[in-house]
Formats: sequence, structure tokens, C-alpha cells
Amino acid sequence: MKESAIEVNATKLHLFEGGAGDTVLFLHGAGGSNWSPLLETLAQTHRVIAPQHPSFGRSSIPDWMMTVGDLAFFYLDMLKQLDLHDVHLVGHSLGGWTAAEIAIRDTARLKTISLLAPAGVRSPDVPFGDIFLWPPEEHARRMFHDQRLVEARLKQLAAMDQDVYLQNRAAAARLGWNPRLCNPQLPYWLHRIDVPTLLVWGREDQICPFACAELYRQPIKNAELIAMPETGHALHTERTAEVAAHINRFIGQS
Repeated sequence: MKESAIEVNATKLHLFEGGAGDTVLFLHGAGGSNWSPLLETLAQTHRVIAPQHPSFGRSSIPDWMMTVGDLAFFYLDMLKQLDLHDVHLVGHSLGGWTAAEIAIRDTARLKTISLLAPAGVRSPDVPFGDIFLWPPEEHARRMFHDQRLVEARLKQLAAMDQDVYLQNRAAAARLGWNPRLCNPQLPYWLHRIDVPTLLVWGREDQICPFACAELYRQPIKNAELIAMPETGHALHTERTAEVAAHINRFIGQS
């Protein structure tokens, strides 16, 4: 894995990149990003590019970024600037929502989309978990079904640069505060997604509840939904090997 920075429309974008082969663009969730075990696994067979969204991590904090739609247009510009084609777009949580917003606008440079417990579409019956009001301990506890992983997450947060931690929280709130973690218009445009789409969701997700899964799947033609039992929101951490296998299988058959 290597780290680098590029400039897209006068905005500095910090990138992690590793592997070789067909391109996987991974968009991270509201907690920010690092080079995770999932990305390391995917990089065994693909070229993986994992940017830190504008306003997150070591990327610039631009004035123009007010909505996830703005972020989607930014990544479309990035795809064009890097001249990427047949991209396998993968996103988790906030990143999954962003991936969906990209795809309803333009799929010309995409080959597949894999959405891991995406935000963006809400259920009228089961609300999103309120990540902006929970203290870090509560947030970590609700991220996982397997509570044995909570302590490791808390240690990771404690070791994190606190300026970056607070910057990530502020950026997530900027994008998802009101309305909470969703775009009420998004369900009306999901039918525009015209590339193979995979949804992978934990049944015990306490942040983006599984009740949202069918609402995401139904408007997208031939979208595939995989429900993972005894799995929470951080499914890519709880079940790294299984999630990677689902993504690799889906990419391989598309």
C-alpha cells in the first residue's frame, strides 16, 4: 500500500492505493478511513483506490461541500481526471450512500456497485441510529454485533489524532445532520442505476437498520441483496473474509 495526494478541482485529496488489476474505488463511512483488512484482501486481486473524502482525514476542507450530492459530483470529476473506466465502486455507510448518489448521476465509468450497509434511504418504521448524539463508547458498542470487537475499536479511537477525529465528526455532521443520514429524494432516482448492484447488510445493524435494505434494493433493476446474520453495521470489520468473498464473487461474475 502507498499513500499519496492529488488535486481535483483545487481540492487536495489524500489517497491510499494498493494492488493491481481491475480498479476498485472504495468510499469510506462517517468514521473516516485507513488501509483496512478488507482493502488489503481486495488488493490481492484488484487495484484498490481508497480516498479520504474531502473534509475527512488529511484531505482538504472545501467550502463547496455541503451535501452528499456535492461529494458525488466531486468523485465523478475525479474519475474523469484519472481517466478511470470499468470501475468497481464499493462504499460503506456514508460511502455507500455516496456511491448510490454517484450512480444515479452517471454510470459511464462504472462496471459494478457494491453497497455495504449504505445510509441514504430511511425506513418509515425503524429510525437510523443517531451517531451524532452518542458518546464514543455507545457508538462503538452499536457498531458491532460481536461485542468482543468494541474494546479494540475504543483503543483505536484513543490512539487516533484527536484533531482528525473531531474533523471527521464535523464533516459527517455537515453531510448527514439534517435530515439524519439520508436524502429523501434518493429513492425516487435509484431506478437510474443501470449497472450490476450488490447490497450487503448485517441483520443486526443498529445504525443503518436492515429495514432499509429492501427499500434500497427494489428500485434498482436486478440488484442483489445479501443479508448477513449476527452482523452489525461494521460488517466489513466483523466479517472481513465473508464480505470480501461476496464482493469478489460479484465482481468476478459481472
